[in-house]
Amino acid sequence: MTQLQVKLHEKQREVFDDQHRFRVVAAGRRFGKSRLAAWLLLIEALQSESKDVFYVAPTFQQAKDIMWGVLKDLGQDVIQSAHENTSVLTLVNGRKIYLKGADRPDTLRGVGLHFLVIDEYADIKANVWEQILRPALADVQGKALFIGTPKGRNHFYELYKYAEKGTDEDWKEFHYSSYDNPLIPATEIEAAKTSMSSFAFRQEFLASFQAASRDIFKEEWIEYGEEEDEPANGNFYIAVDLAGFVAVDKEAGNKNRKLDETAIAIVKVHSDGWWVKEIRHGRWDIQETCKEIFNAVQNYMPTKIGIEKGSLKNAAAPYLNDLMRENNTYFRIEDLNHGNRKKSERIIWSLQGLFENRKVTLERGEWNAPFLDQLTNFPNSQLHDDLVDALAYIQQIAMVEVSYDDFEQEDYEALDAVSGY
Repeated sequence: MTQLQVKLHEKQREVFDDQHRFRVVAAGRRFGKSRLAAWLLLIEALQSESKDVFYVAPTFQQAKDIMWGVLKDLGQDVIQSAHENTSVLTLVNGRKIYLKGADRPDTLRGVGLHFLVIDEYADIKANVWEQILRPALADVQGKALFIGTPKGRNHFYELYKYAEKGTDEDWKEFHYSSYDNPLIPATEIEAAKTSMSSFAFRQEFLASFQAASRDIFKEEWIEYGEEEDEPANGNFYIAVDLAGFVAVDKEAGNKNRKLDETAIAIVKVHSDGWWVKEIRHGRWDIQETCKEIFNAVQNYMPTKIGIEKGSLKNAAAPYLNDLMRENNTYFRIEDLNHGNRKKSERIIWSLQGLFENRKVTLERGEWNAPFLDQLTNFPNSQLHDDLVDALAYIQQIAMVEVSYDDFEQEDYEALDAVSGY
């Protein structure tokens, strides 16, 4: 059989060499998770006598983006054919490696597997493993690798803690921070630390399962400025967090229910941070809401405006279109979405680092008090967070998220070949 020269750093090798049936790996960004997973997929497929292997990511597109190129690169000497449309690799021994997405659960059913990798398990519903993938390993006592970066204390955390207990001899847990990758200079990680919130850094680089807690935003982090202090440079962005419209709520018979507020965050993003001009907020009917949004756009001429995607945005769209035609003023509205994160995590990710590093200045105004109340008490299920949520959405339309992908092939060329298969 063709020999593969497996190149892994010391900590990756610990997982690679381990013989437990189920391995659970919590690791920080840039640890080398994708490369470790790719080597295991290739070796397990080559060693399988009858069954194939799966790589499962939260979505099919993610599976292709993360793993297709890595597998083709590392496995070029043992790949017989590659079908990119279906994301299936056939190896020289006839075994296949399938790239799959948990967003298409029906494509995961009805198979028997020798081995599978579940990547970013925190972003995958637990029942995909419990009801679909676990049974697929039963025929030949197949093996699984769970690998990912923590996202709070969810089902990934529970699985990690189960393995950590050591009461089930089939399970083994591993925990690594980004510092455990010898190919990354510690200075690079420290540089990232200065631009991130402490919560985000602990989660993404230290692989901490820490859940969001109180005292996330400290009042001493808040900077204020007068109108005349507004930076000359920069561009305005507007983000809208829509609430249930008053008229709609009355029709539903909920006249006395305390509604969320619609919040319209207006921010100038400049060379040294954010100048929060104002956050307009209120409990308005649908026409009033659209007039508030339109007036904000007319007043500030933002580079982009985004509104939370969903039924409320769809309901508001015809009224906004009418206002555009009536005033001969047209603008494109971007969709804002939650992504794969819980609301609390998204807000922390978007805002904590900016406030902690004194990159946000609030222009003094009557809106300061309700905003500060929501921010300093976040998260609190007893209080509204509409103004904070709207401000957090600014990052989605104004900032480019840094990607901490695994290192490329050239980063491993300094490593000696560790073993051959």
